[in-house]
Amino acid sequence: MAIRVYNTLTKRKEEFRPLRDNEVRMYVCGPTVYDYTHLGHARTYIAFDVIRRYLEHRGYTVLMVMNFTDIDDKIIKRANETGEDPKELAERFLRYFLEDMKALKVKPADIYPRVTEHIEDIIEFVRKLQERGYAYEGSDGVYFEVQRFKDYGKLSGIKLDELRKGARVEPGEGKRNPEDFALWKKAKPGEPKWSSPWGEGRPGWHIECSTMSTKYLGESFDIHGGGNDLIFPHHENEIAQTEACTGHEWVRYWLHTGFLMVNGEKMSKSLGNFVTIREMLERYDPEVIRLFVLQRHYRSPLDYTEEGMEHAKNNLERLYNTLENIRVAMERAEISFKWGEEEFEAYEAIRSAREKFYEAMDDDFNTAEAMKAVFEISNAVNRYLTKVERPKESILRKAMEFFRIVSEVFGIFEDYFREQRAGEEEELIRLLIDVRAQLRKERNFALADRIRAELREMGIQLEDTPQGTVWKRVKV
Repeated sequence: MAIRVYNTLTKRKEEFRPLRDNEVRMYVCGPTVYDYTHLGHARTYIAFDVIRRYLEHRGYTVLMVMNFTDIDDKIIKRANETGEDPKELAERFLRYFLEDMKALKVKPADIYPRVTEHIEDIIEFVRKLQERGYAYEGSDGVYFEVQRFKDYGKLSGIKLDELRKGARVEPGEGKRNPEDFALWKKAKPGEPKWSSPWGEGRPGWHIECSTMSTKYLGESFDIHGGGNDLIFPHHENEIAQTEACTGHEWVRYWLHTGFLMVNGEKMSKSLGNFVTIREMLERYDPEVIRLFVLQRHYRSPLDYTEEGMEHAKNNLERLYNTLENIRVAMERAEISFKWGEEEFEAYEAIRSAREKFYEAMDDDFNTAEAMKAVFEISNAVNRYLTKVERPKESILRKAMEFFRIVSEVFGIFEDYFREQRAGEEEELIRLLIDVRAQLRKERNFALADRIRAELREMGIQLEDTPQGTVWKRVKV
């Protein structure tokens, strides 16, 4: 089946067709690094991590870019409050963000562009907009003239007349119309600043994503993502300035995550109702947090409750218990020459649930429905193991293969399978040591030495001691 995604731009599900065969270019709005990352942010980044993982699982090469806003009003305000240099404050929280994402097993983006490292690119972008008549210089900066872009509002659905109602140009602002937005802000005393054709200053917020995404992904690419709160004004303004600059469609599919809710309100720093990822990691395993996020579709609101976290914790324990049941059962399993009714029943349950898993993920990355399929297989395997005295190895292998897929796509069980692979590797090394010892007894030193040399090239060094042969991992 083809993957279908809900496109915020068209307000409907569409078959996913990237611009280039077998490649997906994706941009996800990253954090403004002025404070610790909270669980609401984690919801978005885990969701897009799974989307990326699934696309890769389906055979696409994904080029993913995520920006860091490392200069902004919020950063300057926070630095003034703490007495820090804005650059040092941003660098510190940028580092904390990457540590938090690593702890949550979110795969790193391929490129993490920073605003402060792309000032010249941003200035050039603004200059082009001014040349094409979409931007003008005011007393306090350079602004984008919204009414010049005829498609303004096509993402959010907002009408320009509605936007103007009750809006006004504040004293000291140099823009012509209340809906216009800043591309370049002229420097104020004590603020970080860079030279530009319009005097010293710094970029506005929206211009950075347009500049850096087109620099690394091209003037048209496949997916632009972020939280629902970015649809307006951030993503709406991005579309206006980018398509005004390039003259053609910019992004093919717009994907947005739903809010993380606390007592009916969006989790946010401004409301003070947030819990940081670091606080969560002190209480819960990272995989519990991932499972909590994945139990709801990425576009749906997700209610944060302690009961919900405990439910995710218990569900994760159930799945690990199933994995251990399979592992233990494999030790007494038999290679099957004949299947009975129990095997056919277990096989059909595994086949059906696996099909449901892919159907759900192909339907706009519906992790909630896909998770139901995971538990169907879990229940089917446990039921099978209670019915048979000696389970068939082929049935257990099919179940374990499915859980490896779940691990690859959902980012859970990774340590479990890594340890399992390490154990299998150690068994193979021990077997080769035994074979080599037998060859030496038979005085077949040439083949024995070849085994030793081949293992050495793989980073395994054999050492013959009076107590026997031991092995160590070495750098090659």
